[in-house]
Amino acid sequence: MEIAFADGKKFRLPYEFLRVYSPSAEVRGHGPGQEVLQKGKREVEIRVLEPVGSYAVQPTFSDSHATGIYSWQYLYHLGEKQDRLWAEYLEKLSKAGASRD
Repeated sequence: MEIAFADGKKFRLPYEFLRVYSPSAEVRGHGPGQEVLQKGKREVEIRVLEPVGSYAVQPTFSDSHATGIYSWQYLYHLGEKQDRLWAEYLEKLSKAGASRD
């Protein structure tokens, strides 16, 4: 997904990245330590992208995940921290002996 903001910042956020950092309770849990590591999401796509008011979007992914509401603020955060967040995700996968495939 390519997204541009009023301050001139532009980000390219891969679908897999968006999926594994979904703000949904299914991924984040309901509190610290309840996060669920997302595995096998390399080929995931966004099938539908719906607006949520004027503050967010809600994608439906090809793996049927459709409960994350991505605010513009959260998307900006993901763009700004993409390199660090991606490295953290890959490290978690490695420690879990899991795969992106």
